[in-house]
Amino acid sequence: MTTEEALFHKFGPLLTLAQVAEILDRSPDGLRFTIRANNPLGRSLRSSRVKIGRRVHFKAKAIAALVDGVIEAGRQ
Repeated sequence: MTTEEALFHKFGPLLTLAQVAEILDRSPDGLRFTIRANNPLGRSLRSSRVKIGRRVHFKAKAIAALVDGVIEAGRQ
């Protein structure tokens, strides 16, 4: 089972900020700070964001690629 399949099976196609924080072993507030910062990880996470109304979600496929190292921080 690939990382993408595992994330999709556990969380579905979109992940919340709290779920991404859990996957990356960070606090939700720390992850928010990283996303706002101008650094490679923040740029990569911002590119995988999907806003639905006021809610922010992240694409499971992009998070899986980030975890697997397919997307180097900031590069696609």
